[in-house]
Amino acid sequence: MKIHKLTFTLLIIGGLNWGLEVLGYGLGNYLPAGLLTIVYVLVALSALYEIFSHKSLCRNCSPQM
Repeated sequence: MKIHKLTFTLLIIGGLNWGLEVLGYGLGNYLPAGLLTIVYVLVALSALYEIFSHKSLCRNCSPQM
């Protein structure tokens, strides 16, 4: 369950970063390229994890018993 919280947190960070990019203040302006690549890869892996595991972990999406 900890990985679900971690991936959800990373997705929030990624979403906020996209919002800040519109205003010109995204992570790309402040982090070195190597670290930025790592952050983007972690956000992408988090999105893939959530895509494939969300239905079984989400209380609203899982079948009610």
